[in-house]
Amino acid sequence: MAKQIFINLPVHNLEKSVSFYKAIGFSVYPLFTFDDQKCMAWGDEILVMLQSKRFSNTDSKAEIINPKEYITPSFSLPVDSREKVNEIVDSGLRAGGKEPNPMIEEGFMQVRTIEDLDGYRWGILFLDMDKFREMKN
Repeated sequence: MAKQIFINLPVHNLEKSVSFYKAIGFSVYPLFTFDDQKCMAWGDEILVMLQSKRFSNTDSKAEIINPKEYITPSFSLPVDSREKVNEIVDSGLRAGGKEPNPMIEEGFMQVRTIEDLDGYRWGILFLDMDKFREMKN
């Protein structure tokens, strides 16, 4: 079995979140999708589990924090080109996301950040490995 990462995110509105994640390039992964949890795949290894807040807090008495008010982990998704970075973030903006930071352009790397409907942040990045290797030497 391939190594996978499952990222569990409590969300306010499952259906709207699914639409947002589809817009930025995720697809629904039916095997792990249920009424209170929708599994979204970014390839075979990265799976985001969008969970209703009620479901995600089933086994815990801890409070779910609001990512719009607190610093939470952010996630990065590498893509193949600068054009793909812009395409994904622009699609996310049209789907209701926000771009909380200006684009980072460092010659060997371009990063744009998209914030989903609940405030989780995704860095969409293109890394030119040849330029990066040249810079490191």
